[in-house]
Order: sequence, then structure tokens, then C-alpha cells
Amino acid sequence: MKELNEEKEWIASWDKLDEHRQSIKIYQEFLNEGEDVSGEINTELDELRKELEELELKNMLSDEDDKRDALITINPGAGGTESQDWAQMLYRMYVRWAERRGYDVSTIEYQPGDVAGIKSATIEVKGNFAYGYLKAENGVHRLVRISPFDSNSRRHTSFTSVFVYPIIDDKIEIDLNPDDIEMQRFHSSGKGGQNVNKVETGVRLIWDGNLSDGSKERVVAECQQERSQLQNREKALQMLKSRVYDLEKRIREAAKDELESTKKANEWGSQIRSYVMHPYNMVKDHRTNHETSNVEAVMDGDLDDFIKAYLMSL
Repeated sequence: MKELNEEKEWIASWDKLDEHRQSIKIYQEFLNEGEDVSGEINTELDELRKELEELELKNMLSDEDDKRDALITINPGAGGTESQDWAQMLYRMYVRWAERRGYDVSTIEYQPGDVAGIKSATIEVKGNFAYGYLKAENGVHRLVRISPFDSNSRRHTSFTSVFVYPIIDDKIEIDLNPDDIEMQRFHSSGKGGQNVNKVETGVRLIWDGNLSDGSKERVVAECQQERSQLQNREKALQMLKSRVYDLEKRIREAAKDELESTKKANEWGSQIRSYVMHPYNMVKDHRTNHETSNVEAVMDGDLDDFIKAYLMSL
């Protein structure tokens, strides 16, 4: 049914393009008869170009995982409160972006900072091609601004890493040895009413095991979203398997393309995008050189142009 709905969406998109084409053809006939409909033609052409670009972009999302839902994990770099505040700003940006696209967004894990911001957060985004679009955000994001936490109003640079994983489904089998998985329980800070204060409903799973290339890896996944410990454990296990799957996928891609992994250190020179709020306003993607001076719009979730530029460059 999911595949059938996807095919129907392709047909509906094509039909919409064809409607614009028919409208332009009719307006052209009116124009030939001497009626001034140039404004209407230009409007239809603009809509046709916009929707055609969207369809071309969607057509590029042909990887087997592009159609999947996505997990976004946000971790601040060194810098204490400043970096943790920047991580929360990115958290809000991705939630706003997903909501604007009509995706289903939920927070799986959220660790508030000691003073402000967050120590870490994991967002689940459900919708067609969620991972395909969001994979463009995988990497280190750099912020330059006058710190609101600095009494001397000095300029600070902060780094936050964003990792995006495809959420696996029942079609993909990931066999993890139960002996390699440690389960930790903790009091959830999520929904659940008084139950979260009485029972350790939050679950953290830690996997220590070997990947297909023989390397040792430690993967952590936690969930405090659901009301029961069992539900949180199931969700955490799905997240754990998704992250192991992503690691294995990167091994395959590295062997095939001989490229470095996108997972870089939170430090100078490794960022994929810079957000400058002082002494001027600019957001620039260093992979595509796409930039804008409208920082406020970007932080409010207007990421489509950056995502398009990245995907079109692949």
C-alpha cells in the first residue's frame, strides 16, 4: 500500500504539471488573439518551473534508504552553555522545517543543559523521503555571534554535530547479539503523568560489538518518549539497529567510493555550514557555496534551498 501510494503521488505530480502546461497553452491562444494575459502566463510558468524543480529533486532521491523516515541526533561540541544553546537552536530549526513540510515530528530523547540549551536530543521525522532530504544536514554546524551569555558581549564561535540516520523497517534484518547489549533504566522526563516519577520508564541501550570490517564500535540509543518501559525499550532497540545499519552503510560507501565518513570532529575546518550573526548576517554551505543573508528565515526552518543545492550537487 505504501508503494502504491508513492506511485499515485508521482502520477498526481505529473498531472499537476500537465495542468499548468494546458493552462499556458490556452493563455497563449488568448495572447495570439490580442488579449493581454502575459501576467497570467508568467504566473503559470513560474509555478510550472517551481513544481518541475521539486519533481526533479524528488527523482534524484533514488537510494534505497531515501524514502525512509529519519532520526536526527544533535550533540553540542565543546563550549559549555554557548554550544548547548546553539544545539537547541538547531533542534528548533529542524522541528520547524519538518512541521512546514507536513511531516510527523516527535522527540525521542531530550537532555536539557545545566544552564540553557541541550546536552543532546534525538528527533524522529516521519514522512515520504524524510531521510532523503535530511541527509543533507549530516555534519558539523558552526555558529558565529555575540554571546548572550557573555557579560562582555564578545563574539563566540560554537559547533554542534548533527547526525541523520534512516529508520529501518521489518524488511531489513539487523542481528545484534543480546549479550553485547547493556540496558540501563532511568526516570523519564517525557509524557506519562505521575508514572514517570514513580517508575524508571526511560530506557538506554548500549551496544558494544564488531562491525563487518572488524572495527569495534559502541552505539548508544535511549528513549523516554513512551509511557511504559517496554515501549521505550522497543523504540530504543529500533534506534540502535538503525544506527548500526547506518554505520554498516557507511562502511559499504567508503569501500565503494573511497570517501571519508561524514562524521567529523566538532572543530575548526570540519563544518559543513556556517551561520554568521555578527558582524554581518549570512548562512553559507561550504559544500555547495549556497548562501543567504536571511539568517532568521533559516533558523525558522527555511532549509529547502540548502537541501536542494546539496542534493543537486551529488
